[in-house]
Amino acid sequence: MDKDALTQAGLNLIQQALSIYDRDLRLAVSNRRFAEMFDLPLRLRQPGARFDETIRHLVEAGEYGVVEDPAAFVQARVDQARAFAPHYMERTRANGRTISVEGAPLPQGGWVTVYTDITAVKAQELLLRTRSELLSGEVLRRSEALAATNRELAATNAALEEARRELTEMEARTRLTAEMMPAHIARVDAAGRYTYSNRRLSQVMPGRPSDIVGLHISEALGPAYARVLPHLERALAGEQNLFEFTDEGSSRRIRAVFTPDPLERGVYILSLDVTEETQARAALQHGRRREMAAQLTSGLAHDFANLLTIILGMMSKLQRLAPDPEAQRLVAGTSQAARRGGVLLDRIANITSPRAWRPEPVDLRAFLRDLATLARPSLPEGITLEVTAPRSGAYLLDAGLVQDAALNLILNARDACGAAGGCITLTLRELRDTWLELVVRDTGPGFTPEALARGLDPFFTTKGGAGSGLGLAMVYDMVKLAGGTIKLANDSPGARVTLRLPLRRAVLPPRPHLVLLVEDDADLRAGIRDMLTGMGQVVVEAASVAEALALAEGLEIDLVLSDVLVEGAQPGSDLPGLLPHLPVRLMTSLPAGDPRHIRAAACAPVLAKPFSQGQLAGFLWPETQPAPETAP
Repeated sequence: MDKDALTQAGLNLIQQALSIYDRDLRLAVSNRRFAEMFDLPLRLRQPGARFDETIRHLVEAGEYGVVEDPAAFVQARVDQARAFAPHYMERTRANGRTISVEGAPLPQGGWVTVYTDITAVKAQELLLRTRSELLSGEVLRRSEALAATNRELAATNAALEEARRELTEMEARTRLTAEMMPAHIARVDAAGRYTYSNRRLSQVMPGRPSDIVGLHISEALGPAYARVLPHLERALAGEQNLFEFTDEGSSRRIRAVFTPDPLERGVYILSLDVTEETQARAALQHGRRREMAAQLTSGLAHDFANLLTIILGMMSKLQRLAPDPEAQRLVAGTSQAARRGGVLLDRIANITSPRAWRPEPVDLRAFLRDLATLARPSLPEGITLEVTAPRSGAYLLDAGLVQDAALNLILNARDACGAAGGCITLTLRELRDTWLELVVRDTGPGFTPEALARGLDPFFTTKGGAGSGLGLAMVYDMVKLAGGTIKLANDSPGARVTLRLPLRRAVLPPRPHLVLLVEDDADLRAGIRDMLTGMGQVVVEAASVAEALALAEGLEIDLVLSDVLVEGAQPGSDLPGLLPHLPVRLMTSLPAGDPRHIRAAACAPVLAKPFSQGQLAGFLWPETQPAPETAP
């Protein structure tokens, strides 16, 4: 039985008549006693029945006695219903019975009315009046009035209790809504102490407490209080203000709104973590600047390339026309400078050409392993490279751009160490659940003051004619495309370059397994192969145990699936013992009581044929299958 049916059954057990009409004056709920008390036809008992039609029916049935103007009477009742107010009344019906009527409005519109037959109560009161010789008429009147007052008071109490319940539910819903919002909502009084707060401060600003009611705002915010204080004072003075700041403790970007309390001196506070929004906005702004730079430089580079082509052509002619050794030397130097200008043009094209940050799941350890493999051949014997990552995992990164930037930094560190040799250290780590930080250090002489100030400017170089000055600029470009930051600093000894990229954890897609399928029936083998490849797996096939052993020796097999009976002298059930380092699963069409089936089951798990693709997947990789539903 559903919930509505259970509710209706419970209402039908109530001895009073009950009806609920909605804000559109249509019947929403009623019980059986309501229909019986007023002898209503089926159409007026059904949800949706109109209130005015019900009153009209009762008038026509004589419920209200003789009514001179039925239409006006019905309209008056409808008008009263639209301006519904709590009430209690007693009236005698046309059939002589007396009922009490209690009505209360509902918060969402409409009203609920309870009708109680009090004929027996009234009869007792009348009996008391007529038979008692000891009580005076005044006492009787007071007793009757007291009884009526008590009934009216009970109705009022019921209405107040319902209102209290509704207020409690509204307060609970409001508090639940505040708790579910991804923001910190709070109020502080004139002294700066929290009088209300949801439990979101620790999520917006990690490291802060959750239960802060009663605390002073300086205790809850810690070092960030100094940044917030001027805005709090402005709000206490009656000025609403919005501002953003970076919380040094968590590296989160926080947007806060301080709104004065219009009723009592205090401030309402709304705080949001806008770190990801800020990172995305920075990346978008940098992308727009790159587009403008590309438009500006593309035309200049085109014209400059034409000039270099003319210069190189003229130098070639001069080289043939001027046999003098000094002239040949000058021609060669000029040609070399022109070619270097062409290389510089290519680099300018690279830095201004359309590029975008295209993140995808990247395995951190595999990324660093490949990076070290690429970088180490470029380092002389006296320079070592140490690559460390405190944890493994996958992150959303543009692996190509990050790899180019890291190689650029490593090669710069190599040049800084020079012939004296040294050590280059690359470290990747998570920073406060906000950034993925990449740091490259070297043991060279460090950055000069000018390099610290201008190192990220295009064309700035400390390598003289050997450098283009675009290496760090390209790293800066990559970081800004991602919405991150870059910082140059000196260590003792050496230099340090710190890149911070937005931290976005990812889940690597599952790597396909290489399955060795051993089955001597070609048709069966083809069907099972299709099942496995349909699951995204890679399959190699064998028809005998000997073939399977040969394949397993030369390939990195992840799993072996073999029939128990295959061609050759050895059954498939021998494979678990012959390949102890590999997971082996067996399949067979032999009945469970067959001795060969029993021996096979003692060696490895066995799947009975025939089977479906889903059954095969659950047999081979049960950990990837959803848990079975249990009966309630």
